[in-house]
Amino acid sequence: MNMLSIFYMYRYDEHNPRIVVSRANPDPMYKQVTDQIRDAIAAGSITPDARLPSIREMADRLGISRITITRAYGDLEREGYILTRPGLGSFVAGMNRERMRKEKLEELRREIARIAKTAAAFGIPIAEIGRILKELRIKRR
Repeated sequence: MNMLSIFYMYRYDEHNPRIVVSRANPDPMYKQVTDQIRDAIAAGSITPDARLPSIREMADRLGISRITITRAYGDLEREGYILTRPGLGSFVAGMNRERMRKEKLEELRREIARIAKTAAAFGIPIAEIGRILKELRIKRR
């Protein structure tokens, strides 16, 4: 399969991160977009009041359906990450960093629980997962 048919990238501003969607990723494309924008907002890469690309622009640049971007922006708005003003566009909302931290921590807990369940199914003890996490921490330094 040709690499270009597997993923699309869109860098919408020199100060903001790339949005990458991949057909090889098991997550739906709208979730890939939502997760990347949410993470960029949480990391401060996209600042409050920053204007996001229009739905049409984002969809065209990524080569995906406008419905997909509409869903992603709608989810972000319902979660309080962005505000949409008819005729003006979508903008990053001012976010409570502590709330975002708590949400990310809960997301990590769910993911770690899923990993622990998978490990148990293969007879891998929790201590081994802890060892892997320690290795990752050492490599990150």
